Amino acid sequence: MNYNKPFTPDEYARRLSQTKSRMVAAGFDLLVCQDPANMGWLTGFDGWSFYVPQCVLVHVNEDAPIWFGRAQDAKAAHLTTDIPAGNIVGFSERLIHHAEEHPFDELAELVRSRGWGSARIGVELDAHYYTARGHQHLTAGLPQASLSDSKELVNWARLIKSEAELVYMREAGVICTATMQRALEKIAPGVPEYEVIAEVYHAQIMGVDGKFGDYTSLCPLIQVGEGTSTPHLTWTDEVLPDNTLIMMEIGAARRHYHAPLTRTIHLGKPPAPVVDLAKVIVEGVDVALEMARPGVSAEDVEAAWQKVLNKNGYSKESRVGYSIGLNYPPDWGERTVSLRPGEKTELQAGMCFHFQSGVWLDDYGAAVSEPFIVTENGGERLCDAPRELIVID
Repeated sequence: MNYNKPFTPDEYARRLSQTKSRMVAAGFDLLVCQDPANMGWLTGFDGWSFYVPQCVLVHVNEDAPIWFGRAQDAKAAHLTTDIPAGNIVGFSERLIHHAEEHPFDELAELVRSRGWGSARIGVELDAHYYTARGHQHLTAGLPQASLSDSKELVNWARLIKSEAELVYMREAGVICTATMQRALEKIAPGVPEYEVIAEVYHAQIMGVDGKFGDYTSLCPLIQVGEGTSTPHLTWTDEVLPDNTLIMMEIGAARRHYHAPLTRTIHLGKPPAPVVDLAKVIVEGVDVALEMARPGVSAEDVEAAWQKVLNKNGYSKESRVGYSIGLNYPPDWGERTVSLRPGEKTELQAGMCFHFQSGVWLDDYGAAVSEPFIVTENGGERLCDAPRELIVID
């Protein structure tokens, strides 16, 4: 198999070096990374195997990471990474869904065999696939070690994208733009919701100009009518009415780098309150992205947006944005910086965010969101979809 790796060995070496520096500063000898995005960012590992225990180990004194996972997935590590063969370790198949034993029993044995049984070990306590049971077995198997939360150490290392990563972010934006356009072409009275979503999936994977799309970390979301007052509904077999409000949040992924996008559509003549809300949202996003420059804090960007809403009689209590990049299901957010009050992190060039501008009222909502890159000239939009309430007669 000729697997086309997304980055050069030098890119992974830079990431590994950066991670080790962060480990030293945090007081860790060894890092256990189970988040599939962190595994992929550190090594290039790719495969739909994150539903079982697996991880990448990084030790501050080792030249190469160690991949640990299900034995039948070890070949995927050989194919998708440059990890030395001796550092690719599969656990016993009998440990899958075992009533009493766990794959992390063998992970603990591996750590001890390397002489790291009394190491200061960072684990990803809030990673989606790092389970309480796995942590119990790892702790029990390493009684001399000191295990503590790494607090998204690798996630924070991913925050500023390299130029090579930004290539994929921009390509994802192009695919997302085309996907939204295809959805808008499909939306019409009498069309079932699931048919619109089927077009979204097709366009996401077909990509643009021969550059295919990956599966996205979040499925397409669609809300209709009163459903627009809440953000995370999925499709049904209901047909679209003659006169209704529709909100869609979709995304596209290129080599697992994501560009999400939300748009609000109205079939037929829209009510004045919906028109007014959409105009305010667009103005607020424009003002916020103009401010999204290096040196500006995340909370200041949110405040600029909130000021536009407030002067027009609206407000938004939830965060208005979050960092994005490389990710796997169930979420395309990086779980680091949020655009919200109290977030003091200063923006830097190369950070990427989804400005999720959704405002959800009691009976309806609207959003005209934008994925963007922080640049010296403000937020560079990754997508080029219509920035307005989209009216389909």
